[in-house]
Amino acid sequence: MYLIAEIVSKETVEAHAKTASQKLAAAIDSARQGEWKPILDMGESLLLPAIGTILVMVLAYFAAKYLSRLAAAPIRKRVDETLGRFIGKLVFNLIMVGTLIGVLGTFGVNVTSFAAVLGAAGFAVGLAFQGTLSNFAAGVLLLVFRPFKVGDNVIVAGMNGKVNEIDLFTTTLDTPDNRRIIVPNSAISGNTIENTTYHLHRRIDVSVAIGFDCSLDETRNALTRAVHSLGDQILATEGRKPQVSMAQIGTGSIQWEIKVWSPADKVGDVREGLIVAIKREIDASGLRIPHPHFAVHLDPESLSGLLGSDQKQKPRMRSA
Repeated sequence: MYLIAEIVSKETVEAHAKTASQKLAAAIDSARQGEWKPILDMGESLLLPAIGTILVMVLAYFAAKYLSRLAAAPIRKRVDETLGRFIGKLVFNLIMVGTLIGVLGTFGVNVTSFAAVLGAAGFAVGLAFQGTLSNFAAGVLLLVFRPFKVGDNVIVAGMNGKVNEIDLFTTTLDTPDNRRIIVPNSAISGNTIENTTYHLHRRIDVSVAIGFDCSLDETRNALTRAVHSLGDQILATEGRKPQVSMAQIGTGSIQWEIKVWSPADKVGDVREGLIVAIKREIDASGLRIPHPHFAVHLDPESLSGLLGSDQKQKPRMRSA
């Protein structure tokens, strides 16, 4: 009721009601006297605008449907299906609302007040749905800039999974253990996005510790043989050649780094195969992998004194 009172002024309502009542009373009096022309004129004055309004709304509906499809088609084809549907609905609703406002203006409705009320209502709705609108804005950005697409493996908002769907408000992921994760778009756009399948190739880094007493040359040769045993599973092109290097000298071992490149969709298999090959070559070459251990040295005199003091302090058992 408040919205209607704001859109249609009180003076306009009273004026239309007074004019309509006067015309109706005059037409009824004329009909009682046998003159039907005022009744016919009144029906014509009311019927023709109503028919015209219906025709305008029907034509606007079909025009809005056509223009919405025309605007959404290239976006759905070249950008994204979801964004294309949204643009089509937006164009359709804008045309229908504009036509409705124009039709109301012909009936004496205060269009300025109508626009003001719509603006105030939009502001209130925006405050109420602030979080939802932030997800919507983030979804539009994801669909336009496309940092990832459906089918990519990503790490977003602390979640790792394969992108199943990108909606305007949420993004759906499927985890490696087959769980469905729904992440709000605002949590994605406001944080770091890691797309692990964006590039065709990925590098695999494996570290191994070898004892100090092992020969450096023998160690390097063994690790190189392990890399070459993978064959065509790894890349050997320019800039993608495997590397075997000594990384650092630790407290009890020498740290070696093995770096190889593989197709992005075979990273897991190549990593496992490389680790198995390294272990086999280390065993076959007689190399030693140091293990953490502690050496405890005891002085016999101190030990005997300690045991003696314990025996002196030990309480004696008394029989009842």
